[in-house]
Formats: sequence, C-alpha cells, structure tokens
Amino acid sequence: MILKDLLGKVNIVNTEANMAMEIHGISFDTRTLKAGELFVAIRGYQSDGHEYIQQAVEKGAICIICEQPPDIATPYILVENARKALAEVSAKWFDEPALKLKIIGVTGTNGKTTVTSLIKNVIEKCTGGAVGLIGTNAVMIGQKALPAERTTPESYEIQQLLAQMVDEGCEYVAMEVSSHALHLDRVHGIAFAVGVYTNLSQDHLDFHGTMENYAKAKAALFAISKAAAINIDDEYAQIMIDNAVCPVMTYAIDNGDADLVAKSIKLHAEKVDFCALTIGHLHRVELNIPGMISVYNALAAMSAALLLGFDIETVSMVMKTCGGVKGRAEIVPVPRDFTVMIDYAHTPDALENIIKTVREFTRGRVLTLFGCGGDRDREKRPLMGAVAAKMSDFLIITSDNPRTEVPDAIINDILAGIDKKTPKRVIENRREAIHWALENAQSGDVLILAGKGHETYQILGNEKTHFDEREIVAEYFENNP
Repeated sequence: MILKDLLGKVNIVNTEANMAMEIHGISFDTRTLKAGELFVAIRGYQSDGHEYIQQAVEKGAICIICEQPPDIATPYILVENARKALAEVSAKWFDEPALKLKIIGVTGTNGKTTVTSLIKNVIEKCTGGAVGLIGTNAVMIGQKALPAERTTPESYEIQQLLAQMVDEGCEYVAMEVSSHALHLDRVHGIAFAVGVYTNLSQDHLDFHGTMENYAKAKAALFAISKAAAINIDDEYAQIMIDNAVCPVMTYAIDNGDADLVAKSIKLHAEKVDFCALTIGHLHRVELNIPGMISVYNALAAMSAALLLGFDIETVSMVMKTCGGVKGRAEIVPVPRDFTVMIDYAHTPDALENIIKTVREFTRGRVLTLFGCGGDRDREKRPLMGAVAAKMSDFLIITSDNPRTEVPDAIINDILAGIDKKTPKRVIENRREAIHWALENAQSGDVLILAGKGHETYQILGNEKTHFDEREIVAEYFENNP
C-alpha cells in the first residue's frame, strides 16, 4: 500500500518521507518486524518504542512513525500520538474491518469474560451465524479458538482479528474492553454498536492511581458507542451515564427504575432463574451458572441483545442453553464427597462474589485458597485477605503470579488484612497448597481455588511455567486414590 493512502486519518505534525513509497506491512515490535515494513514507535507500559528505532531500521524498516524525530537518518512521519496513529494505519491496512461489523464492547472490573461469552452464544443461537469474540480466555472466530495473551490486544492485532472475522463471515463481535485498552488507545477509531458496563471494584490502581481515574478510563467506552447498557446498581454507574453520548439502557436487581430488572430470583447450586421485567414484558430466564453475579451477567447480555434488536422472548429462551466459561465458577470433578471450584477472582469484589455463590449451596465449610499477583496493585492485597477471612471458614494463603516480587512479601501484604484468630494455613508453593487443601477437605466442603481461573501458567520472575490447576487436582487423586 502507498504510504499516503495508509496515512489517511493520521494527525501528522511533520513529514520527512516520500509519500509515494510502497509499504509492505506494519509493525510495532522489532522482534517480528520484516524488511519493507512501517515501524510505529509507541510508548508502552514497560518500554518505549522510540528506543528501538535504530534496531527497526537495521532490520529493514522502510519508514518510522514516531512522536519525536529519530536520532538516525531515516524516513519518518512525526505525529502527536503514535498509539492513535498505529490504530488508524492498522485499520486502513486491513480495509477498515470494524465498519463491516457490529461490535459489542464490554467493560468493568468483573464479569467481562462471562458477559462476552453469553452475548456470543445468544447472538449465535438467535441468528444461526458465527460470532467473533475477543477476550481474556480466548479469541474465537465462530467455533474456531485462537490463543489470547491479554484482555484487549494491541490495536494492530485487533484490526487483524476483525479482518479475519469479516473474512469468516461474522456479522457480530463481542469484545472485552479493558481500562488499559481504552487509556492506551488500543480501540481508537472503533465505533461500538453497543457498550456494556458491568461494575467497578478496586483493581489496576498501580496503573490508574485512583478509583476516579479508573472509572473515567472505563467510561471512555461510552463516548465511542452507539448505544449503552449500564448496571445502575453499581456506585460508579452515573460516571458511565454522564460520559455516554448515545442512548442508554439500564439494568439492575435492586433499582426498580432500571429499564431491565431481575425479579423473583431463585439461586440454585448449578444455576439461577429469575423474571426479567421490562416495560410490557415479563419473561422467566434460566442460566446454568450459579450465583447472584450470574443474574447481573445475564441482564448485561440480555440488555446488549435487546439494544441490537433481538426480542426479549427469544433472548430469554436461548439463555437457558448457555453454559459457563472456563475458569469462572468452574466445577472440577473429584472422586470425593467435597466440591472443588476454580474461579478467576483476583479482586476483593470478585472474591466476595464467588464466596457468596458457594455459600448459597455448600453443605459444609467454605475453604478459600488464593494469593495476589506480583508487580500489581498492592493496596488490594489486605482487602482481599479481609474479605476472604470474613466470608470463609478456612483460608489457604499461597502464591498467584509473583512475577518479580518475593512471594513471602506478597503473602505478608495479604496477611495484614486478616485477623490473627482466622483459621488459616500459609503455603507459599501453590501446587503444595492445593495438595494440602485437597488432603484436608472434608465431606460437604467446597474448596475454591481462586485467582488463576482459565490460566494454565504461573509467572515466576519473568518466566512463564506450565501450571494448570485442573491437572494438579487430577494429579493429586492419581497419587492418592
């Protein structure tokens, strides 16, 4: 593609390049860059692409997009915001795939993965067509699954995935949209058909600094959406509504003024059912995922579907055919008279939700095994300890993904929020902690393995090692029949 054509929407400060040059690809990572490509130097969370311009040129980059002039002689385009420029040239390179799709963006601290999965399933069952999904667990094009590295990929990767989804015949895409993605312009230029807000609780304050900044980052989704579905039971809902420049549909359990309200809620060990009330309509809804949080997730998905034009009767009917998501309230089969549940809960609010869910059906004790991630928000660690101690019968404190922090230091931060009288066991090694918990679980107990969820790895230092809790549970019972 000709450079001039590629730069169509980019806000250019200065040009020191032949606009007629042929560009053979786009890269923002010198590790994958090929000769003849345009290199975009973006400022990342841990590194600055401007530091790699010389390396990019040595590898054959034909032109550079940057925010400051390079230190070496090379064709370049100076821009105000390289991240926005990357999003714009990527969209152009892949022939503007977002314009050919109805994209539903879901943001919030908890529930994004389940809600996007429900939206995908509902639309597929209503239309019979393939729906794309971009999220934490996986990227899916219809029924074809691709690996996912983070909640929302970089803008080039998003545009590439959207183009694949167009090629595969998708009309709709459900996408998790993180606060990082919104703040770092990864979804810049995408007009979402529907933006969905689930909730907000403490997380990522290492990045955003304050809850207000965190909320404002989430709220940016509703300035780029054509319609919004917002949970007005959440204390930060008004910030989302204030930032919406589109029609807003509200949903709730506690607030009867919402456009979609759940009434007559019944909680079961394996599912929830409730009446979905809208103006002129009342329909019974079943969802085969337990817990009150599942009612909110169902309402979020239903609201999105209604805003897309699907009728509530059909949506209510297909909801009962939707199942759970890997790593979210996932029951692991065990040959003993107790229950093991894996859940991704890694915030105080999410931990509280999953323990509440288990409390609704357990016949015995609630045993909660968890840790906290290293190199992440330290302030939430004692809060997670406090909520787990308050709601559980026994705690097993262990490691999550320590990354470059000392595991004992993370555990001590958690213990700062736990009363010394709380029944607990501290075992730093997570595999050993799981084995100990399985050995000591009693009839009727529920053991929650919280924090890892769908992840099949553990990050120690800067290295990822294979770590699948399902395999670890199976391994224990193979050795202890």
